Amino acid sequence: MPDYKWPPMDKRRLIGKPISRLDGAEKASGRAKYSSDLNLPGMLFGALLTSPHAHARVRSIDTSEAEKTAGVKAVRVIATPGTEIRWAGAEVAAVAATKEEIARDAVRKIKVDYEVLPHVVREDKLSEVGTRAKPAGETVSGDPDAAFKEADVVSEGEYGIPVLAHCCMEPHGQVIAWDGKQMTYYPTTQGVSAIGPDLAKTLEIPATSVHVQQQHMGGGFGSKFQSDLWGAECARLSRASGGSPVKLFLDRATDLVIAGVRPSLWGKVKLAAKKDGTITAWQSETWSTGGFGGGGLNADLFPYVYREVPNRRIQHTAVSLNAASQRAWRAPMHPQVSFITAVAMEDMAASLKMDPLELFSKNANYTARAEVYRAQLKKAAELAGWSKLWHARGDSGKGPIKRGLGIGISTWGGAGHASQCRTTIHPDGSVVVELGTQDLGTGTRTVITQVAAESLGLPINAIKLNIGDNKYPPSNPSGGSTTVGGVCSSTRKSALNALEKLFAAVAPALGAPVDQLEAVDGKIQVKGNPAKNIAWKAACQKLGMQTISEMGANDPRATLGLNTGGVGGIQIADVSVDVETGVVKLNRIVIVQDCGLIVNPKTSESQCFGAATMALCGALMEERVMDRVTGRMLNTGLDFYKLAGISDIGNIIVHLDISPEHDARGIIGLGEPPVNPTIGAISNAVANAIGVRVPTVPMTPDRVLAALERRKA
Repeated sequence: MPDYKWPPMDKRRLIGKPISRLDGAEKASGRAKYSSDLNLPGMLFGALLTSPHAHARVRSIDTSEAEKTAGVKAVRVIATPGTEIRWAGAEVAAVAATKEEIARDAVRKIKVDYEVLPHVVREDKLSEVGTRAKPAGETVSGDPDAAFKEADVVSEGEYGIPVLAHCCMEPHGQVIAWDGKQMTYYPTTQGVSAIGPDLAKTLEIPATSVHVQQQHMGGGFGSKFQSDLWGAECARLSRASGGSPVKLFLDRATDLVIAGVRPSLWGKVKLAAKKDGTITAWQSETWSTGGFGGGGLNADLFPYVYREVPNRRIQHTAVSLNAASQRAWRAPMHPQVSFITAVAMEDMAASLKMDPLELFSKNANYTARAEVYRAQLKKAAELAGWSKLWHARGDSGKGPIKRGLGIGISTWGGAGHASQCRTTIHPDGSVVVELGTQDLGTGTRTVITQVAAESLGLPINAIKLNIGDNKYPPSNPSGGSTTVGGVCSSTRKSALNALEKLFAAVAPALGAPVDQLEAVDGKIQVKGNPAKNIAWKAACQKLGMQTISEMGANDPRATLGLNTGGVGGIQIADVSVDVETGVVKLNRIVIVQDCGLIVNPKTSESQCFGAATMALCGALMEERVMDRVTGRMLNTGLDFYKLAGISDIGNIIVHLDISPEHDARGIIGLGEPPVNPTIGAISNAVANAIGVRVPTVPMTPDRVLAALERRKA
């Protein structure tokens, strides 16, 4: 049996090297085809009719005018009379036509009579949601009442972080051709192997009759796991039209409303501490929503990272709104809890008139990895120029531009998921690696190829990689930062299993046992005697007419020493705030990230860049705005649902904790952990700059100016 362990750091040829993405040129040139780019012969276009009401019951629906429209090939009623509509944007009917504009015109001809019902769409004021509030109970450890009574200093604050939409650049949707027996399904999905069975279950057909293909996808962030109602309706429209391919992608407004959100988190927090900054108690009363399903919270997340504070009281309330339900969003609930914890701790430091860097470091014993966090705080402070630039809150000198620094904290798991891989070595020397996984744009193709080439002693261009098709060996969906760990582990095992078979074929010619052979630089050679070798192609020719095809699997339940999971991270934000306009400018984000074994530092740093950019949107500009009266989302386009542009981002400095100690823990995903600290770090930096907390993010100019007015009062 091969030794599957990752090669030592000093013995790696390709793993750990900053190799550019293999699909970079294809994407940059526009040749890469996403599912939303597909235009198949005879393809029809689908469109949805959605509810304008946040809560209603369908009395009647008339599709006759739509059915008469020239070019319309199929019409389906989704919400039949009597159906209760629970949010604005819910699917009511669907149309397929020869042109997209015809489908949209036909949708507008469908007449629906609604009985409008009462709705609730805002949760920022818990007192106004009535029976929609569902308390989850109270969790108590230690004796918080005594701790607060005995404390030298008590700090209290109220904070809020609103609902965000996923806002994927490629909207949710698919192209489907289904004649009622066989289906070809081109989704935009985070789970190539899983989404076919999901759709098959909804349609009550065999999973084997669904062939899934996806070469590229434009972002998911946790929202593209399931086939969804619009996927099932796309399939039904295809069948109703005689098996013609149907393309149905949500328009941007509908996508922002119903295709997934990150839950909000609002709360009142009270901390107790000794004069030296040791935190002795934590108390939080929080509430959140992700939509109709409410908004749960694992009480163990509070206080974030510093979970071993001895005296804690945690209360949480889930609020159900008339809005589409939440979906996983890059580290579910971690950015929200990280934000509230980091700002509450920094407010305590201000109450103590203490450097927050000292407070965060002093209390690191409450974390699972105290020395890691202390070292990261020190490194981040060094890179950010903390000793030179930090000042007491609000003590930022004269003039309207105030500069400040702030700290954010992170943790995450991210070990590998279940994955299978097949490596095939052909007699002509060619190598094909196959997995039913997907590349969300993170560089998965590149790192798989790096691992395969490293394991086989070949150059990267000697590997042909096939992914994005459910006919290949299955891999779990991409979620929880588990993909790279899973697919790289299964790839390494598969490649080494295949290599072992090739060793067996050439061992007689080299006069050495299989366990004394190695693959290096395109040759099979005897360990310790590299002059005794055979070139890769010559070795493969000894297979005759046979091929070698071997599987490899990563089982996250097994302890194989490849990936152990568990990371920490620290970020420091550097901002400038114009106190006359309220505009916040991000100067820098310093990211110090624990990372495990790095397959590709270039794509790893890219994950950190993307995470910080995504999070700064939530800190400074991004939120869902709901109208209490109509129950509708008001900012349903990218002109009003604001995201960061290149001028908003500032300088991002990434320091990965690459060392033999961290490397020994194996591959740990970096999609989630760097997104967690950013909002708290930026909020703390703004408070440091202007001398007062802006309690609710995003910290738009109006909120900054309102906070400054409260300070004057």
